[in-house]
Amino acid sequence: MATTQNLAKTLFKSADKLRKNIDAAEYKHIVLGLVFLKYISDSFQVIFDIVQNEGGDTEDRDEYHAHNAFFVPPKSRWDYIMSQAKQSNIGIILDKAMQEIEQENASLKGVLPKVYAKENLDSIALGGLIDLLSNQSLQGDSVHNNDILGHIFEYFLGEFALSEGKKGGQFYTPKSVVELLVACLEPYKGRVFDPCCGSGGMFVQSEAFVQSHQGKIDDISIYGQESNQTTWRLAKMNLAIRQIDSSQVEWNSEGSFLNDAHKDLKADFIIANPPFNDSDYGGELLENDGRWKFGIPPSGNANYAWIQHFIYHLAPQGRAGFVLAKGSLTSNTSSEGQIRKNLIESNLIECIINLPAKLFLNTQIPACLWFIRRGKSHTNTLFIDARNCGQLINRKNRILRQEDIETIAETYHKWQKNAGYEDIKGFCKSASIEEIAKLGFVLTPGRYVGLAEDEQDFDFESEFSRLKVELEKQIAEEQILSEKILQNLALLGGEQK
Repeated sequence: MATTQNLAKTLFKSADKLRKNIDAAEYKHIVLGLVFLKYISDSFQVIFDIVQNEGGDTEDRDEYHAHNAFFVPPKSRWDYIMSQAKQSNIGIILDKAMQEIEQENASLKGVLPKVYAKENLDSIALGGLIDLLSNQSLQGDSVHNNDILGHIFEYFLGEFALSEGKKGGQFYTPKSVVELLVACLEPYKGRVFDPCCGSGGMFVQSEAFVQSHQGKIDDISIYGQESNQTTWRLAKMNLAIRQIDSSQVEWNSEGSFLNDAHKDLKADFIIANPPFNDSDYGGELLENDGRWKFGIPPSGNANYAWIQHFIYHLAPQGRAGFVLAKGSLTSNTSSEGQIRKNLIESNLIECIINLPAKLFLNTQIPACLWFIRRGKSHTNTLFIDARNCGQLINRKNRILRQEDIETIAETYHKWQKNAGYEDIKGFCKSASIEEIAKLGFVLTPGRYVGLAEDEQDFDFESEFSRLKVELEKQIAEEQILSEKILQNLALLGGEQK
């Protein structure tokens, strides 16, 4: 994995150098489209060799569909693209290659980027990208090769999201947050649903979780919806490159509230990162909607609409884990406080995790994780305060470390199984409905977990005195330095005269 990560990092740096004056938001489709083309061409070649060795017809589309592979027309295959990489019309050749692949594979219709013939894309730079992805380090057996390309696609998605900043957060949930959600939910078997699926990271990580625990990929099926067509295209490519069936990942411009693409779905797991505090979700058109079992959410904020949408789609023993703005834990705007009270008294809220700052690319709004479960076996709710977890990767962004994810998930599972769980001051607390009611049905973890032992022993007066002495010393040193500077300036002034 480390070698693949290093390769992906090196490739991205090289690809970014070729970007020149192209915006990262536009450039990601150029690069990711090529990674995808390389993937399906490599997969096609594997089946081509098998069919050829068996004496079959290598141009028979059905042969490839039988092997669950895309059929790639002759002038869309990587070998041909490589041979044309130095041609001045390589952009036109690539656009045509993408069109022909879509014509041959119905599941890719409208998915692939046709952006390579644009005037702002230098043919020399485009040829350089093709050379990069023809890198010898990517060669090897087909399974390993496709796995490498899947990791590269995922790595590139994250790096482009960082480059785009706020806009990047609209299609990409930070990997460490997704890993934490999946580690807590453990979606081994059943239907996994994300009604605001972005570029498909929740599904990719769910499949990775099953594989890493020796489960069967066929034991889970995925369902998704996305309202941004460009992002949906990224999701379809991201899933295809991982050989994940995306036939139930739908797009429509109205979105999940106004046009629910999976009206009858009852999911075993829901994993999602909906837009924070969305004020334009069409709430005024949905006042009598059947999903609002716990109260009508305000039309100016979708947080509690999302919560009820998730619950509506849960199977009788289903579980949901999702990201929301931290304000959802305390808000009383319109009916939100009453809806939260109803959810708590209905014994649906299993766990709340307070997240550290700077995890998300598109907002500085404090965030939290909610875990909801139908058919809970007890009435307590677990609160975890993880604000002190994670590490900064740059001035603006933080990630959760693997040890953070393991500690939080292990705490959650011990509590679920009633196996060795203990409250830890400043970190976790199992609270009853009665305790939550006494605090006015507020769900902020800090109100329940209290202060850590070392924080309780904090001697404010001695620490204040120490800081005061240090400050006075610093001010005195700065004053001496200022006087020396003034003396030197005076000397310089005298010399000039």
